[in-house]
Amino acid sequence: MTPDGTTTQSTDQRSALVVGASGITGSSLVERLTQDGWAVSALSRRAGTRDGVRGIAADLRDPEGLRSALADERPTHVFFTAWQRQATEAENIAVNSAMVRDLLAALDHAPLAHVALVTGLKHYLGPFEAYAAGEMPDTPFHEEEPRLDTPNFYYAQEDELFAAAERQGFTWSVHRSHTVIGHAVGNAMNMGLTLAVQATLAKELDLDFVFPGSEAQWNGLTDMTDAGLLAEHMVWAATSPEGADEPFNIVNGDVFRWRWMWPRLAAHLGVDPARVVGFSGEARPLEQQMAPYEAAWAGIAERHGLVEPDIARVASWWHTDADLGRAMEVVTDMGKSRDAGFTGYRRTEQAFADLFARYRADRMIP
Repeated sequence: MTPDGTTTQSTDQRSALVVGASGITGSSLVERLTQDGWAVSALSRRAGTRDGVRGIAADLRDPEGLRSALADERPTHVFFTAWQRQATEAENIAVNSAMVRDLLAALDHAPLAHVALVTGLKHYLGPFEAYAAGEMPDTPFHEEEPRLDTPNFYYAQEDELFAAAERQGFTWSVHRSHTVIGHAVGNAMNMGLTLAVQATLAKELDLDFVFPGSEAQWNGLTDMTDAGLLAEHMVWAATSPEGADEPFNIVNGDVFRWRWMWPRLAAHLGVDPARVVGFSGEARPLEQQMAPYEAAWAGIAERHGLVEPDIARVASWWHTDADLGRAMEVVTDMGKSRDAGFTGYRRTEQAFADLFARYRADRMIP
């Protein structure tokens, strides 16, 4: 075993398939694995081209197409980071559990050693349509809490993973992240870029930079998950005996209050302190706040030479509203990972600052 707790199997014996490779988590995994010397295949609907990475184009909702696309792939490790949002939780369950089932069935010929699945804190909070509405465990959330008595596509995905592991003989891990911030474009759940776009509109159009969420989120403790740390956690669990056949929470390791973080993010994004507005009596969701100004983005992008003129590709108002609009404090316990030997950590303010710098370098924001 190596000093960081991973097994001694050399990376030239390991090959990874990253599913959902164009998303926030998948992109970070591809970077981490290639840096560590793994052979990496990256599956997404449109195969990307990256140095040292084999791109695979496949639709996770097409079982026959999946089997054909993966016929020659023989990964030892699978990192499943994909999901597709549907109109109802019943549809979420049907679609997203089938994607896990069909992907793993299409790899029944492969020498799979481990499959890692990303889910999230809706495991404890409930699905979007019943978000924090029923009986929930007290915070901080712990992995041993029983499932809620509410249909949840995370539970259905887990069940498909467990069944395939029993059938195909691999170990598994489940990674329950909080809000993930990291580098991606066109992602359905991207708070980092969404807040950067909000700040850009505020600066360009002389608007206030208004906290959109609830009083509970403004004043309560919370935490987040950096995509790079999530990738580190998944690779650790996939290659460490202590990570086998276990669910783990994964957050940065610090906690903060949005009333503390909001002005700091504004400073990192160059917002005039006089235009920074916190919670003031009621939530002000971004979907309503920003609707009158969305059309201005294309002109801002042209003026500053930005690479993405379509605001729908850079801002996911609904998801940031859902996270910041919760009427309860949300904090996550990391003790299980610590006891198992994972010691990774990120300071959330620095994770945001690094992300904003990267988006500027990529000309996504001015």
